[in-house]
Amino acid sequence: MTFEVEKTAGDSEWFTHDRFGMFIHWGLYSLAARHEWLQSREKLSGEQYSQKYFKRFDPDLYDPDLWAQLASDAGMKYFVVTTKHHEGFCLWDSKLTDYKATNSPAGRDVLRPMVDAFRKRDMKVGLYYSLLDWHHPHYTVDPKHPLRFDANNIAGNTTLDFTNYRNYLYGQTKELLTDFGQVDLLFYDFSFPEENGLAGKGKEDWGSEELVRMIRTLQPNILLNDRLQVGGDITTPEQYMPTKWVQVNGKRVVWETCHTFSGSWGYHREEESWKSVELLIKMMIDTVSKGGNLLLNVGPTGRGEFDERAVDRLKGMGEWMKRHNRSIYGCTQAPDTFVCPDDCRLTYNPQLNRMYVHVYSWPFKNIHLHGFAGKVEYAQFLNDASEIRFKEGFVPSGMDNGAFKEGRDEHTVTLSLPVKKPNVTVPVIELFLK
Repeated sequence: MTFEVEKTAGDSEWFTHDRFGMFIHWGLYSLAARHEWLQSREKLSGEQYSQKYFKRFDPDLYDPDLWAQLASDAGMKYFVVTTKHHEGFCLWDSKLTDYKATNSPAGRDVLRPMVDAFRKRDMKVGLYYSLLDWHHPHYTVDPKHPLRFDANNIAGNTTLDFTNYRNYLYGQTKELLTDFGQVDLLFYDFSFPEENGLAGKGKEDWGSEELVRMIRTLQPNILLNDRLQVGGDITTPEQYMPTKWVQVNGKRVVWETCHTFSGSWGYHREEESWKSVELLIKMMIDTVSKGGNLLLNVGPTGRGEFDERAVDRLKGMGEWMKRHNRSIYGCTQAPDTFVCPDDCRLTYNPQLNRMYVHVYSWPFKNIHLHGFAGKVEYAQFLNDASEIRFKEGFVPSGMDNGAFKEGRDEHTVTLSLPVKKPNVTVPVIELFLK
């Protein structure tokens, strides 16, 4: 009982098992503490931006071991970090630029100890790299550029050699894939169309086909996302929840949705639209129930700490995952023959042949599982392994001891539940199938 999914060039077996990862957006924008796109939003030149923030990047409280432990305790199995965001600032000691953490007051490579800390906890390593670069001298003005409204800078595009930037992109990619051991996932960001008379950038600009060939030579098993405009192993919807298993050209694909705790990727001091622990858990369940992964973002502060609001959510998710991760790891969408009850989500582990019913709204006494008759061997709550009794088989409707009973059809299993909801954020029922 498995679905046919488009094959990937890289190794996606670990990815579709692990299901839950941490995204980390960290850079100079963490100092501004108002948005990772502030350079573009506030129309700051590369020089204005770097003069203000580069000389102040000093994360004296940075503890990568603590970051990795918080992620692991939350149940996350891999991480993806912005090695270089659109601002162009690099977290590692790149030999191709001076615009890097080692030349800032930080005085050191902050990427390597992070990779080591997460890897030490058996977490897979993912590296994000922005295709955009608002600091590089040969990166041309486009619809996303901070100077997109400056006529002189737009005119100056004709004097720039974008090939110079493309070689830089290739060179830095090569550094990341040769200097940090096995990299399990590479997340490029992003291609975009023409807008307001300014040309966009896509696969021809990045030289995507040649770039992918180089990547596959350096790291044959690596997973690539889909933002180079030449396909990719992973389809990556952002900041929304697909309504069903994501398909490309009519075929189910490996997919991952990335989300923030609040409305910003980078650290945002005054952002108040933080999602609750319950909502975040339900987002994870919902994603896995459609065959996908959830990549959930943290934006560390300029001093190198996780926002306490993020820590609170991570710990809340970890508390639930400690008792319920069997319904997430190794799970996928339930076969179509099983009907999901109202206000529930189903996940299915094909290796264990177990079904998981995630109960979003607690019902009175019973859950009726249509399409399950003859298929359930045993049922229990996942949080405490307490048995749930059930009945199946046809029962006619009618009067029973003077009161009406609606009966049950021959395809339905009826679970008998306690009146009181278990004391967990989202209760999960584990069904051992025959």
